[in-house]
Amino acid sequence: MSRSARRFLATAAFSALALTAPALPASAAPSAPAAAHPTAYTCDQHVKPGMATCFAQRQTDTIRARLAPNAAPSGYGPTDLRSAYNLTASGSASATVAIVDAYDDPNAESDLASYRSTYGLPACTTANGCFKKVNEHGQTSPLPKADTGWAGEISLDLDMVSAICPNCHILLVEADQPSMEDLGTAVNASVSLGAKYVSNSYGGGEDGSENTYDTSYFQHPGVAITASTGDSGYGISYPASSQYVTAVGGTSLSRSSGGRGWSESAWNGAGSGCSTSVPKPSFQNVTTGCAKRANADVSAVADPQTGVAVYQTYGGSGWAVYGGTSASAPIIASVYALAGTPGTSDTPGAYPYAHTGNLYDVTTGSNGSCPTSVQCNAGPGWDGPTGLGTPNGTAAFTSGGGTPGTVTVANPGGETGVVGTVASVRLSASGGSGGYTWTATGLPPGLAIGAANGLISGTPTTAGTYSVTATAKDGGGLTGSTTFSWTITTPGGNCTGQLLGNPGFENGTSPWTASSGVVSTASAGEAPHSGSHVAYLDGYGSTHTDSVSQSVTIPANCHAALSFWLHIDTAESGSTAYDKLTVKAGSKTLATYSNADAASGYQQHTLDVSSLAGQTVTISFTGTEDASLQTSFALDDTALTLS
Repeated sequence: MSRSARRFLATAAFSALALTAPALPASAAPSAPAAAHPTAYTCDQHVKPGMATCFAQRQTDTIRARLAPNAAPSGYGPTDLRSAYNLTASGSASATVAIVDAYDDPNAESDLASYRSTYGLPACTTANGCFKKVNEHGQTSPLPKADTGWAGEISLDLDMVSAICPNCHILLVEADQPSMEDLGTAVNASVSLGAKYVSNSYGGGEDGSENTYDTSYFQHPGVAITASTGDSGYGISYPASSQYVTAVGGTSLSRSSGGRGWSESAWNGAGSGCSTSVPKPSFQNVTTGCAKRANADVSAVADPQTGVAVYQTYGGSGWAVYGGTSASAPIIASVYALAGTPGTSDTPGAYPYAHTGNLYDVTTGSNGSCPTSVQCNAGPGWDGPTGLGTPNGTAAFTSGGGTPGTVTVANPGGETGVVGTVASVRLSASGGSGGYTWTATGLPPGLAIGAANGLISGTPTTAGTYSVTATAKDGGGLTGSTTFSWTITTPGGNCTGQLLGNPGFENGTSPWTASSGVVSTASAGEAPHSGSHVAYLDGYGSTHTDSVSQSVTIPANCHAALSFWLHIDTAESGSTAYDKLTVKAGSKTLATYSNADAASGYQQHTLDVSSLAGQTVTISFTGTEDASLQTSFALDDTALTLS
C-alpha cells in the first residue's frame, strides 16, 4: 500500500441546522433562560471525509434581535465567567494562547477590539504585540480564504481567551482548510512560535488513524492542548480523544443563590464516549467504563441557552450569544495559561486528575443514552459529559497545585545479563497522576530506557556490576525513584539466545535507529506480521531512502543467524530491479531484495552471520526507491539467534 493511501478520514456525523445571522438582543447577562432560544451551528456539520467541523453554536432569536438590535452585549461576559470559575484577571502577561481554526476571519482583530473595549479589557492588537494572526505555516501571509462560518468560531475563541485571561497574548493560526493535516500543521506552527497553550474547537469521527496523527501533531510535552468533545451528545470526537490533549466537555451554567453563586449541570449536547483506537492514558486513573481513551477530562460552559457574549461582524451583525464546546475549549486553555507554565516534559491533561479537589464537581444532567451510565450521565466524580468537573480557580491546572500524593517505583531486584545477549526489563510505577516519564542513570553500556514506557532494553556490551537508578515523573511533576544492581558477565561460550532488542518493533524505535515514520502501527496501511507494529520502508512512489538499523555484539565462537519476515508490495512490473532493500551487517552486504521479489504476504528470510562472531556490528535494512511507481518493504519479527 502506498503512503498516499495513509489518509486521516475524520468523518463526523452531526445534525445540521440552517444558519441565520441576525444581531442579538441587548440585555444584562441572564441566568438560564426560561424558554429555549433557537440556535444554529456556524460550520457545516455534514463534512466530507478527511475534514473536521467547528463546534460553535449561535442563538438565532430574530424576534428578540429586532426588539433591541446590537445595543449592548447579551450572554455571559468576562466578569460573569471569572466569577463562575473563581478566577482573577491578573497575571499571565507573558503567556501566549494559540487559537487553531480554519480559514480566515478578515475582521478578527477589529472585532476583538470591540469586545475588549466594551468590557474594559486592555487593548490586544498587532501594533502592541498582543495579537498576531498567521497561516498554518506560521507566516503572516498569504492567509487562507475567508469563511463566514469559521469566522464565528474564531470570534468565539478570541473572545473567550480575552474573558478568562485578558493579559494573555493571543496567536490566531488559520489553517488553509479544515482537514486534520492542515489543522494539525497549524497546531505544530503554534508550538513552534512559542505557544504553551493551544485551543482546538473542532473535531470529527475516528477511523483508526488517530495514533498516527497523535504522534504527528499533538504530542507536544510541556504544552497544554485543549480540544472540544463535540456538540451532538454521546459519541466520540477526535482530536478530543487524543491521549495528549485535555478533552473539554460542556455544561449549562446558571446563577444561583448558593455560596458559589452559580450552578452547573451537564449540557445535553456535550460530547462523550470511548475511543476505538487511542489507548487509555495512564493519567486517566478513574473508572470510565472504557477500555481505551474516554472523553471528557474537564468541562466549562457550553450550552448556547446559557451562552456567552461574542462580537462578530464577518458573517454576523455585532453582538451575539454563542455556545457549544467551542466555547469551553478556549476557556480551559486560558485557565491553563493563568495557572502557569507546564513542566517541560509534562502532559498537562494529567494535572486535573491529580487535583480533583480543586474542581467543581458537576453531578446532574445527561447527554443521552449510552451502554455505561457514567459515560453519558453526570454524577459524583468523573463522568463523560463533564469529566472531572469545571475550574475552581487554577490549582487543578498546574503541576504544583493540590496534594496529588507520591510516586512509587517498584524495585525489580538485582538483574543479570550477558555481553552480546539482548536484555529487556520493564519497570512500573504507581501513585501521583500517572502519565509517567522515565529516566535512568548507571545503565550498563548498550542499554537504554524508554521514556514513555519504562522498558529497559538493548544489548549489553561491557561486563561489570552497575548501580542503576530509575526515576518516574508523573504528569503533575512529582517523581519517584528506585536503585538496583545489574551484573553483566562475558558469554563464556554460552551460544544461546536472541540478540536483537525490540525485534518486533512493539516498543517503538529504541534500540533501533530508524528514518522518520518507518516504525508505525497497523493503521499506517500495512498489517504487521504479528503484534501491532511494523517497520514500513519506502512506498512513496518517488525518489526516497528509508532505513532501520541496530548495533549488536555477536559473541565469539558462536553460530549466529539473522532472520526476519518481509512483505514486498510494488506497483512496478517485470523483472528489472528498480527499487531495492539492502541488508547489511556492518559494511558486509548480506542480501538484496527488490520489486522483482514482490509476493503476496510475508516471507521469512534467514541469513548466516557466523563469520562476524566476536565483533560488534550494525545490522541495517536500507530501502531505496527510484522516481516513479512505489515499492514498499514491510519488515517485522527480526531475530539474531545464537546456537
